[in-house]
Amino acid sequence: QSVGVDCTLITDNMAAHMMSIGEVNMVLVGTDRVVANGDVANKIGTLNLAILCRHFGLPFYVACPVSTIDLGTATGSEIEIEQRSPEEVSQMNGKQIAPVNIAVSNPAFDITPASLVTGIITENGIISAPYPENLRKVIQRSSL
Repeated sequence: QSVGVDCTLITDNMAAHMMSIGEVNMVLVGTDRVVANGDVANKIGTLNLAILCRHFGLPFYVACPVSTIDLGTATGSEIEIEQRSPEEVSQMNGKQIAPVNIAVSNPAFDITPASLVTGIITENGIISAPYPENLRKVIQRSSL
């Protein structure tokens, strides 16, 4: 807002509704890692937003420093997804809120395929598809 960008903060569970009523015109997320083919590894829920954007015809941008681009990893399928503690889901303030002994899945990250990414915004400009070629160009320029 301080630089004149109109924005509204919502919770993650509101995204589909807000998109469906026309209250969202784009999504911009950060990322932990971009791999050589343009797949994006980020906090869990990023893939959900990208799929929603595709469904509603909205652009989905990823912002990251060039140092986040990992050309040594070919695709997102090569990234091992960290599983966080089951207690983060099954307990609140140390109190059990889920049935005891129920299986819990708590991945910290998900992989968003490059096909769902409109562009990758870096300090050196916006990268668009084809990602393998254009990511390499940005890395080469930044190392000069």
